[in-house]
Amino acid sequence: MRVALIRIQVKPGAEAAFLEATLENARASNREPGVARFDVLREAEDPSRFVLVEAYRDEEASARHKETPHYLRWKMIVEPLMAGERTREFFDGAYVPDRDLR
Repeated sequence: MRVALIRIQVKPGAEAAFLEATLENARASNREPGVARFDVLREAEDPSRFVLVEAYRDEEASARHKETPHYLRWKMIVEPLMAGERTREFFDGAYVPDRDLR
């Protein structure tokens, strides 16, 4: 399991548009066969800060995700809404409940 934490700061006033596009991407991503889970978190103290938790069954699934129409659409929409570059941290999943196993 490959897990990515993506941290994103959104420009003031762009939060609603960012969230709408990101939820659309997350819903479509969760239907990909190689995705174990795709969660969207919003910071409680600063609603312009988001974290995406992306759990892929393998590294190939992560690469395939970046070629999907919904990801490419998301990227095109949200990049102008970001206050800076998004940061990425990668982890090996020690325990990540897979939605297909519930």
